[in-house]
Amino acid sequence: MAGGAIKYRHLSRTSSHRQALLRNLVTSLVREEAIHTTWPKAKEAQRLAEKLITLAKRNNETARRKAQGILYTPQDLLPKLFGELRERYQERPGGYTRVLRTEPKDKYSQGESAILELVDGPKDMRFALTAAAVARDRKLNRGQTEITQKNIEKVTRFRPDGKLAFENMVTKVRALNLGNGRIVD
Repeated sequence: MAGGAIKYRHLSRTSSHRQALLRNLVTSLVREEAIHTTWPKAKEAQRLAEKLITLAKRNNETARRKAQGILYTPQDLLPKLFGELRERYQERPGGYTRVLRTEPKDKYSQGESAILELVDGPKDMRFALTAAAVARDRKLNRGQTEITQKNIEKVTRFRPDGKLAFENMVTKVRALNLGNGRIVD
């Protein structure tokens, strides 16, 4: 049936290959907390990663068994998933991951590329970029734009000691930029 609603992206793979690919991407995401892949793969892996973290928040035996079925190295990653990540996202109602579009990884194919990352973690790109924007604005004695203010609210809302952590990051970015003697644009 042409033009029907699609439930998921097929990614030009068989069912078993697609499932293995997504499990591999989610396993890498839990281990590294940020992965660089193509945009369609990142969007599909995001769906599975959100479900996995929701399972971790339930924290019962059934959830642990389902999580073991998704992760490739459960003995290494289950303690992190049901420990650190569960605690980080306990108060957050959803939206545990973020997909950021980037320049194409491969200059020949020019395929859409993206970074899939866990929010509120040590590798949170939006947190660092917002801190850099605030540091630049303070150095130039400018006020913050509406978008920067929204981003500050987003990156500090669910973080424990969010405002303090953000100010520490702004100070760190300013110190880096002052050491180089240049302004980040």
